Amino acid sequence: MSNNLSDNQEEIFSRVLRAGRRTYFFDVRETKASDYYLTITESKKFTNEDGSFYYKKHKIYVYKEDFENFSNFLNETMSFIFDQRGVEVISERHQKDYSPDRINSD
Repeated sequence: MSNNLSDNQEEIFSRVLRAGRRTYFFDVRETKASDYYLTITESKKFTNEDGSFYYKKHKIYVYKEDFENFSNFLNETMSFIFDQRGVEVISERHQKDYSPDRINSD
């Protein structure tokens, strides 16, 4: 039985959010000291010229001592976005009548 970092980073709990080309992973992992922390990973699918796929991943780690502030800042930031732009998606990709001028005129 080895006692290395990968043994202690086993996923304890995991949730997956699929969102088009992006997938978000919310994973609870364990530290060497047997405490838990959160990793949030964004995985985005890309296509090579030959038609094969590859993924780019970005990961952040959030530790328990930061949970309250992280949650507060995340909620405050999302509220700001919804207050400023509403919940409807505004983008060229999602709306046939998209116009950058429309955003500033609403």
